[in-house]
Amino acid sequence: MKPINLKEKHAAFTKHWHPHQIAVVDDMQVILAKIQGEFVWHAHEHEDELFQVLKGTLYMQFRDRTEVVGEGEIIVVPKGVEHNPMTTDGEEVHLLLFEKQNTAHTGDIKHEMTQNHYPKI
Repeated sequence: MKPINLKEKHAAFTKHWHPHQIAVVDDMQVILAKIQGEFVWHAHEHEDELFQVLKGTLYMQFRDRTEVVGEGEIIVVPKGVEHNPMTTDGEEVHLLLFEKQNTAHTGDIKHEMTQNHYPKI
């Protein structure tokens, strides 16, 4: 039970779209990620997903709209909702996510960007 410095943890990795687990709360995992560019359209049929923007601007695309999420803001993507996170203009965005430990990175979609293991840092 020690404080976790999010800036230090983010500095510990460089790859985009490769989440890292920093804590577990009951059956939820707390994840840090760096993203840049566009991800993969996907949904999580049985899990909600919470994104908090720590640095930059996240554009959360839904099939009918795009929500802009700024630093210090969160967005919750409900289970079953297709979404595609992205950034613009080459900006690197730092995220903190909460999701169940069994949540598949890209849902049922298999893609070259899909990660099957989140390193613990």
